[in-house]
Amino acid sequence: LLLVTFLIGRVLPIDPVLAAVGDRAPQDVYDRVREEMGLNLPLWQQFFIYISNVVQGDFGQSVLTANPVIEDIKRVFPATLELATLATFIGVVLGIPAGVFAAINKGKWPDHVVRVIGLAGYSMPIFWWGLLLIILFSGILQWTPVSGRISLLYFFPQVTGFMLIDSLLSGEKGAFLSAVRHLILPSIVLATIPLAVIARQTRSAMLEALGED
Repeated sequence: LLLVTFLIGRVLPIDPVLAAVGDRAPQDVYDRVREEMGLNLPLWQQFFIYISNVVQGDFGQSVLTANPVIEDIKRVFPATLELATLATFIGVVLGIPAGVFAAINKGKWPDHVVRVIGLAGYSMPIFWWGLLLIILFSGILQWTPVSGRISLLYFFPQVTGFMLIDSLLSGEKGAFLSAVRHLILPSIVLATIPLAVIARQTRSAMLEALGED
């Protein structure tokens, strides 16, 4: 994974030196920064330097934000963890009862419905599923926001980085509800695959248990 990440960073059409100094910098400044970044070294030597830095917790500097990569990860990780936790919770809460219900009604229409929904959820590309839900619930019905974590009407300091917790701590009226509305659609989209997998596994395990003495 580190090798692939390193190679991708070297084949992208973005010159990290130009991103750092700008396209109007003189040649001597360009050469000096290039040497400071170690880009003048052979590729294999750059990779070993990259590995040694990663082991020490230094993932380099972002070309896009000019911040240390670890700082960008810390900034977005709470949002990722919040979304993944809620999606997993939805997948477990809905997937286990669905699998049990399908196993109890083996061969009947509820079983067929759960199996078809599970197969569709497992097979459908998640980005396509997300676009369809945005068109339906955000575009046509206008029930959920299209993007973002909270409405621009609310502004408060982020204490934990988790928008649900921070919106509650802020005490602003309607902030928590806005954060929940922004989480609903992406959580459902992200929960589709684990829900389908959990439902199928629960059904198989339940049928095996029902077949025993």
